[in-house]
Amino acid sequence: MIGFFEHQYLSFKKNHLKNLISLAKADGHLHPDEEKLIYKIGDKYGLKDRQIASLLRSNKKNDLHIPDNHDEKMDQLYDVIMMVYADGIVEDSEIEFCNDLVDQFGYNQEIVSWLINLFDEGKIPTQPEWKELKKEAETKFQAS
Repeated sequence: MIGFFEHQYLSFKKNHLKNLISLAKADGHLHPDEEKLIYKIGDKYGLKDRQIASLLRSNKKNDLHIPDNHDEKMDQLYDVIMMVYADGIVEDSEIEFCNDLVDQFGYNQEIVSWLINLFDEGKIPTQPEWKELKKEAETKFQAS
């Protein structure tokens, strides 16, 4: 039997992956490298392969899930930007998806360019660097 809070956390993890899957499918197809990244992130969150496969197979239109706080929003954006770069091609549809997402997160759209530029330099921020970048983003990109 799964408890209420365990169910809530499982829903949070699945919603996080659904957002990433929506992005991965934004250009009309799911690239094998995008699929690998989805499995890697799902594994990081403790989801089973069958749960991830079920989410990937679903053809339901996913509503975007909006995390509750700045840290969760930024962690979602981290994974989203990783997904943008997963297949080595940054598509306009992926950038549009990111812009829509940050609008719903309550950030200025400049955060997308800022993050794209950070990741485009080829270096993925370490955990301590990401923590600092999250602080910077909180002061720089909150929508008025």
